Amino acid sequence: MPRLPPSPGPRCPIPGSGDRLLQLNPDLIDTGTPPIPAARAWMTRYDGGFGPPIDLSQAAPGSAPPAELLKRLGEAAARPDIARYGAILGDADLRESYAAELSHLYGGEIASADVAITAGCNLAFVAAILAVAKAGDNVILPAPWYFNHQMTLQMLGIEARPLICRPEDRFVPAVAAAEALIDGRTRALVLVTPNNPTGAIYPDGLIAAFAGLARARGVALIIDETYRDFLAPGANRAHGLFTEAGWRDHVIQLYSFSKAYAVPGHRVGAITAGPAPMAQVLKVLDSFQICAARPAQGVLAWAIGAMQPWRAEVRAAINGRISAFEGVVSSCPGWEISSIGAYFAYVRHPFDGVPAERVAEALAAERGVLGLPGSYFGPGQERHLRFAFANADVAAISGLPARLSGLSV
Repeated sequence: MPRLPPSPGPRCPIPGSGDRLLQLNPDLIDTGTPPIPAARAWMTRYDGGFGPPIDLSQAAPGSAPPAELLKRLGEAAARPDIARYGAILGDADLRESYAAELSHLYGGEIASADVAITAGCNLAFVAAILAVAKAGDNVILPAPWYFNHQMTLQMLGIEARPLICRPEDRFVPAVAAAEALIDGRTRALVLVTPNNPTGAIYPDGLIAAFAGLARARGVALIIDETYRDFLAPGANRAHGLFTEAGWRDHVIQLYSFSKAYAVPGHRVGAITAGPAPMAQVLKVLDSFQICAARPAQGVLAWAIGAMQPWRAEVRAAINGRISAFEGVVSSCPGWEISSIGAYFAYVRHPFDGVPAERVAEALAAERGVLGLPGSYFGPGQERHLRFAFANADVAAISGLPARLSGLSV
C-alpha cells in the first residue's frame, strides 16, 4: 500500500449521543486520503527565495482552452434543454463523434454503442472495475501505480496486486511477471499508457501480448489511455487492439477529455467496451452520475474535429517541454530521469537512504518546487519523485537547476 496521508480513525462520536459511536467503512478507512492537497501544504512554508513557486504535483493542462470552446460552453450551459437529464451512457452526438475518432485513430470499427461517456476518467475506472470485479477479487496494477486506481480498489475491498515495474526496464511491465500473478480471484489486468506516474510508453507489441494473456486467462484488459494525445510525433496510435475482431470480449479502454481539450473542471471521460461489460457499466453510471454534465458533452462533440489544429499545437508544446525537462535534469548532479513521456517525468533523487517524502517536502518547503514522492505510487519507490511538468512552461522549467542543485535533506 502506498504511503499516502493517513485517514481519520475508524469511529467518530455522534453529537449528543453519549457513548455511542458511528461505525465507518473499514475499507474506506484503510484507503489513504487524497495526497495532492496534503503535499501542497508543504509549499506554504516556502519563503520565495528562489523565485515564484513551481507546482509540478498535478497533471493539469498548462493553458486555457481556445476562446471559441469557452464561448460554446457558455452558450450550451444557457440552453434549457441541456439542463434536463441526458442519456445514461452519454449524449448521442458525443458518443458518435468519439467512436468515429477512435475508428480513424486505431484503424478498427468502433460504434457509438461501444462508447459510454462518464464524469471524468476516474469514474470510468470505477465503472470498469465494478463491471468485472467484486469485493475479495484482485486486479493486477503495474507498480508504481496511479494512486487513485489503488485507492478505488482499496475502498471497494478489491486487492490491488502490484505488478512491479523496474527502473532498468524503463518501468515497462513484463507479461511473464503478470501471468505469474494471475489466480482464480483475478478479474482484470490494468495498463496505463502513457503511464501515470512514470511517463513510460508501452510498445504496441507488449500491449498486444497483454491482450493475448487476458483473453487466454479469461480476465479483462483495462487500458487507460488518458494521455494518448501526447505521444511523440510520428506515433499515430498506441496499439492495434481495436483491429481485432474479438476485442469486445476482453478489452475495456478508458479515456479523458480533460487533458487534450484543457477542460478538467468539466469532468468528461469515456469507456469503450463490448456489450457484456457495457450492460453493467450502464448500472454503475445510473447509480453514480445519472448522466455526465451535458454542456461539455455537446461542445466536445464539435471540438473533436474542429480543434485538431489546436490539439496538435498543444501536443508539440508538451513534447517540447519533455526535451526541456530532460536537459534540465541532466545538468543537475545526482538527479536522473528514469522514465519520461506525455505529462510526467519519474526522477531518481540523489539522496541514498532518505525517504522520498522527506525529499519532496524539502524541495517544496525550501526551494518552492512541488513534486510528489514515489512512495505515493506504491511499494519500493523511495528513490523517486514524480514531476508533472506539462503545466509549467519552458521558462519555468529552465529555472529548475538552481533549485534542484545543492538541496540538502
